[in-house]
Amino acid sequence: MTTTRHRPHPLTAPPRRRRVAVLAALATASAGLALAGPVPAARAQAHPDAVQQDLHRLVGADRFPGALAAVRDRHGRTRHYTAGVGDLRTGAEVPVNGRVRIGSGSKMFTAVVVLQLVGEGKVGLDTAVETYLPGVLRGAGVDPAAITVRHLLQHTSGLPDYTERMFTGVADYFPYQHRYLEPRELLDLARAVDAGPAGGGFAYSNTNFVLAGLIAQRVTGRPLSELVTTRIIDRIGLRDTYVPEVGEQGIRGRHPKGYVREPVSDELRDFTEMDSGWGWAAGQLVSTPQDVNTFLRALLTGKLLGPAQLGQMRTTVDMGDGGRYGLGLMEIPLSCGGVAWGHGGVIPGYSVHNGATDEGRAVTVALTTTGGSLKDQTVDPDGVFDAALCAHRAGSGGLR
Repeated sequence: MTTTRHRPHPLTAPPRRRRVAVLAALATASAGLALAGPVPAARAQAHPDAVQQDLHRLVGADRFPGALAAVRDRHGRTRHYTAGVGDLRTGAEVPVNGRVRIGSGSKMFTAVVVLQLVGEGKVGLDTAVETYLPGVLRGAGVDPAAITVRHLLQHTSGLPDYTERMFTGVADYFPYQHRYLEPRELLDLARAVDAGPAGGGFAYSNTNFVLAGLIAQRVTGRPLSELVTTRIIDRIGLRDTYVPEVGEQGIRGRHPKGYVREPVSDELRDFTEMDSGWGWAAGQLVSTPQDVNTFLRALLTGKLLGPAQLGQMRTTVDMGDGGRYGLGLMEIPLSCGGVAWGHGGVIPGYSVHNGATDEGRAVTVALTTTGGSLKDQTVDPDGVFDAALCAHRAGSGGLR
């Protein structure tokens, strides 16, 4: 998506980049790397494949504490990988296919719910948001009649991002770690910033998906958490995916700890326990690498949306940095040619990279801190994600 490295913002999607020489770059960057912890002997392979080797390169004292991945080939076979440690205090292993917060990957789920409602005739993609949420769109520069549902899902509404009012740096994460914010409070934060023109081009804003979630609730009379659960999670059998309840701060079941680096002490702080309510429809879900892959395959094979709605979801606009964005879904160019479809996410403690191809391949890589928390900024998890997809396109177990 972009050729320049930047500090990932909470609930943004990790950039996707074409990397012709990614393996050479990773090898150079990882010279002299000391791992945060060994791979458990019970899971170590006598001849680890290149996906495993590259996950090892991502972990270390100045990098990601832990990493886990699920790689699905076009025949439906899945291999799981882990590296590093899942708990810096105890040295516990990274659980295979453990649960993590997926941040903006949640946008795909919200978009699917809204597009299902479009297919049922309850929502119009090109209908003004004001029709469903009268009086909600306010603020300097906002024209309520001009902003449509499509603008929200496509990030072309011009509405400011409420997270930019919350977070200007890593230090701002901590006051919000245990604070609950309702959706209307998030909209109030966004109103403090001037809006741009609707339809004026792509501008990523979490505010868009808060509004999309409110629309889904308004037209159905049911909470968004229930809609995501019944229409997606239960429908396709995602056993390890859930929407946290109001006020719920922990992660259920087996999971690696998530960390944020303290700006003063330079130490990694356990950020696993947090109130993710401020992410809501834009970034609140918890899932596993395998469940994310399962969701992507169900989406691309028409199990969640009809052909017309899936076609709309995959109709993209230029993001301005080489990437393209549909309706809550990214088109991700691959270094080996072709594209994958997905939506990564960054939230304090976790960074998730995912994508699936029309041929049946899918990869999700989850890391246990955010890029902005890394001391070593040469690490390129996007390259590992890309290489894993490309390797399995070639039908090999490795990356080369």
